[in-house]
Amino acid sequence: MLTIGTLSKKTGTKVQTIRYYEQIGLMPEPGRTEGGQRRYDNAQLDRLSFIRHSRQLGFSLDAIRELLDLSDHPNRPCDEADAIARRQLKQVEQRMDRLKALRTELKRMVHECSGGRTGDCKVLEVLRDHSECLTEHEEIGA
Repeated sequence: MLTIGTLSKKTGTKVQTIRYYEQIGLMPEPGRTEGGQRRYDNAQLDRLSFIRHSRQLGFSLDAIRELLDLSDHPNRPCDEADAIARRQLKQVEQRMDRLKALRTELKRMVHECSGGRTGDCKVLEVLRDHSECLTEHEEIGA
């Protein structure tokens, strides 16, 4: 049995995040010692590792909840998990496209800056007036 601190270290997940996952039902409530300390078994370690890796891949908590449900029912067809992963891949590709547009715009801004006075600075000019941008990037960083 693992303490919450040990579980945190083994998975690289903050203690506060583990408690949050318990509150929202992604992690089951752990057993407790007579003194009230949480104790986790290997199944909970595996579950938290699954959640952590899913988060690293950018899955939303709702998607992770769906994936965990599928994982908890091993006889179900895997096409639902595949659909969730495909949806995530599409979102990542869209985000990458937006980031590429952002990169292009930032490179252009920096390249066009003459290094003179701030009153003539192309970077500041473009930041003041979105119509000066050559790419569409409104959702990035918002």
